[in-house]
Amino acid sequence: MTQSSQRFLPLDVFRGMTVCFMIIVNTGGTGGTYWPLDHAPWHGWTPTDLVFPSFLFAVGNAMSFSMRKYEQLGNAAVLGKIFKRTFLIFLLGYLMYWFPFVEHTDAGLAFKPFSDTRILGVLQRIALCYGIASLLIHYLPKKGVWAVSALFLFGYWAILWFCGTPGDQYGIHGNAGLALDKLVMGENHLYHGEGFAFDPEGILSTFPAVVNVVAGYYTGLFVQQKGRTQQGLLRMAAAGILLIVLAYAWNTVFPINKKLWTSSYVLLTVGIDLLLLSFLIQLIDMAGFTKGTGFFTVFGKNPLFLYLLSEVLAILFHFFQVGGTSLYRWINDQFFQPLSPGKFGSLLFSLAFMLLCWIVGYLLDKRKIYVRV
Repeated sequence: MTQSSQRFLPLDVFRGMTVCFMIIVNTGGTGGTYWPLDHAPWHGWTPTDLVFPSFLFAVGNAMSFSMRKYEQLGNAAVLGKIFKRTFLIFLLGYLMYWFPFVEHTDAGLAFKPFSDTRILGVLQRIALCYGIASLLIHYLPKKGVWAVSALFLFGYWAILWFCGTPGDQYGIHGNAGLALDKLVMGENHLYHGEGFAFDPEGILSTFPAVVNVVAGYYTGLFVQQKGRTQQGLLRMAAAGILLIVLAYAWNTVFPINKKLWTSSYVLLTVGIDLLLLSFLIQLIDMAGFTKGTGFFTVFGKNPLFLYLLSEVLAILFHFFQVGGTSLYRWINDQFFQPLSPGKFGSLLFSLAFMLLCWIVGYLLDKRKIYVRV
């Protein structure tokens, strides 16, 4: 995500907020978490379910600055940049899930076999959505991009309904996305966080997620052109409200569901992002209130790097052991739970972990180091 978008502080703050809260919700402590920091069990949503799609929306915002440079490049150069970035982000995500490449067993450390590695995931979805959205935006006119986006949303709905298990089309076991993932990748290459094979970043649900990036891109263009006027803000807010209303109308037949990334969920999250961005522009640009924004811009200047850092640190905290228990649990149980037992102690750990990543980002920013992929 390019540095040029720093010209618009609200966009930078929005991007930084998404990274900040992604780190918090991904590093809950051992004493349980408050409901806003949990994902919805299945249908419905919580504030946590807004974080990932907002990150994709922010990717689209940043693309609205970088894609203009592609207009002066030849076809081969454009494809090279898009495919290179897509491949690198995907590879980083894949290696992150495999890292540290060994695991604890009764006989000691053993190599984690390729046959048990997860192929898709958060960074992989970011990579694929970026790649697909970039190709659409570069090669199609605006109306064509929106037509394909509509096809992704309605086509995904149709595939789930007609190709899923009858009576359980929107269930965790009967949805068509899971069947496709098992067919293409096999159960061992899927996420098992639910206690069985099911990947919330599966192949099929990637296509509606592309629309979050597309919406972020065109919102970024709109902000550059008209977003700093009251009329522009009203249009953005009105569009956000309309999308939320449409999302809940669609929810009656196609439930809002983050783990399936349903089309109604896309409309809901884009609508909320539009409202939040409108609020930030009103507060920061129109009212001139910038106090505290520097905290979030630290995350916004190195977003992918700091997210990756947070995930790698969490993996290492879980991997290294102290007295037979993971360092992650040991820190929680020895420091944060005695300080405040239960959910508040877990929240303190999450905040401390996020601040650790922020310090790294702050030091990089002070040295003008911005890691790009």
